[in-house]
Amino acid sequence: MNVNMFKSKMKLHGDTNALLATAIGISPQRLSAKINNTKGAEFVQGEIEKIKERYHLTSDEINEIFFTPKVKEA
Repeated sequence: MNVNMFKSKMKLHGDTNALLATAIGISPQRLSAKINNTKGAEFVQGEIEKIKERYHLTSDEINEIFFTPKVKEA
């Protein structure tokens, strides 16, 4: 997962972990685990679809954010 790109999209849309978590139907703690891939937590298809719609992401952006090898924060 490209964490930097994901977080930049969140900031661009004024989202916090709490706001996005509520929008996609999970707890902020679970969202954090998925962003950080803690204990194997990963986004499921329905969550990715909700994020795609919320942030108006293109297919290329979805692939870059969710389907690239883990990109660590600087």
